[in-house]
Amino acid sequence: MTIPSLRDRWQDHPALGAWMFLREPMTAEAAARLGYDYVVIDLQHGVATEDEALAMMQAAQVGGAIPVARVATNQPMNIGRALDAGALAVIVPLVNTADDARRAVDACRYAPVGSRSYGPVAAISRYSDDYARVANETVCCFVMVETVEALGNLDEIVSVPGIDGVYVGPVDLSLTLGLAPQPFNPEPEFMAAVDAVLDACARHGVTPGIHANEQLAPMWVDRGFRLVTVGYDQFSVLDGLGRALSTSRGTEPPTRSAGYR
Repeated sequence: MTIPSLRDRWQDHPALGAWMFLREPMTAEAAARLGYDYVVIDLQHGVATEDEALAMMQAAQVGGAIPVARVATNQPMNIGRALDAGALAVIVPLVNTADDARRAVDACRYAPVGSRSYGPVAAISRYSDDYARVANETVCCFVMVETVEALGNLDEIVSVPGIDGVYVGPVDLSLTLGLAPQPFNPEPEFMAAVDAVLDACARHGVTPGIHANEQLAPMWVDRGFRLVTVGYDQFSVLDGLGRALSTSRGTEPPTRSAGYR
């Protein structure tokens, strides 16, 4: 059995993803069946437990998407458990140095390339008895660039062997630049930071990814991003419920400053 890879999804077109803050496997499967290329279970800021995340990854895979986990921290246990549960890619937050990047890659790969401990209890039953042989070439490791420190170390970070991509967290990046915490800032320093990520990725042959939404996605794709998250379960629920209520009452829908819309 061939194990699917997130890399296959961005070859012919930019991969578009859905992000799960909540804990509902049915939503993960629905997003996959709608045609999203990947579904991310957020284990850093989301509310899913490990058991719920396992069910959500299974649901995303059944629906035809690549299951991805944003892990809570850059720790081998967090990364290893997400991969053992069936994630085929991880997004590792707060990677600020080349050493941080090397730790993330090391935790994603089995020996002799890395030090991931063997125990893919869910992954081996879901994908292949041959999982151990092909996992190093299949699993993707994305590191998040979201601080000024990381921007200063970009070339060193993206040149680490085994880094598949860099994922931009625009809200945290805005905060660390002293800007408003929002998904897009027109200020020159924000755009310069994003362009620096794109340039570094191009120089070193790694894939750039970013949080976006349906309004921002065309701009980011035009600028060169190949992995773009555009749907979010929590915000879709809030938008839908708010729109239904305001339409029924004949009032304006509520406005929200939070999130990626």
